[in-house]
Amino acid sequence: MEEAPVKIALVDINVILKTDYSGIGVKNVTFNEPPFQGHFPDRPVYPGVMLIEAMAQTAGVIGIKSVEGTEKPRAVYFLTIDKCKFRKPVMPGDTIEYHMRSIGRRKTMWWFHGEAKVNGTIVAEADVGAMLTD
Repeated sequence: MEEAPVKIALVDINVILKTDYSGIGVKNVTFNEPPFQGHFPDRPVYPGVMLIEAMAQTAGVIGIKSVEGTEKPRAVYFLTIDKCKFRKPVMPGDTIEYHMRSIGRRKTMWWFHGEAKVNGTIVAEADVGAMLTD
């Protein structure tokens, strides 16, 4: 296992890469984060769109770190979201693990299946696509 030295916006702990083009990113959800100011005032719930964006960011790091023998891409563009499901709400105090694994690749495009887990329980899942660019 190799730890990627890349810090991404919605993931607190660097992505842990595995040799099969999979990895895990970790986010500690705290009450003082901006999304909780209005989502929702009496019952704070971490927005689902942020779960999916963090999956895409984690997948992007895996794609960038997996490119061997060439100059590293400078940007990753989020292309697709498929089969997205939100299963349980994420609350302040939860720790989210983003488990991402590659399910396909064509040239500079990658597809990943992701599961966001809290205490081992899947809270959201989706297939995401990304494109690596110069």
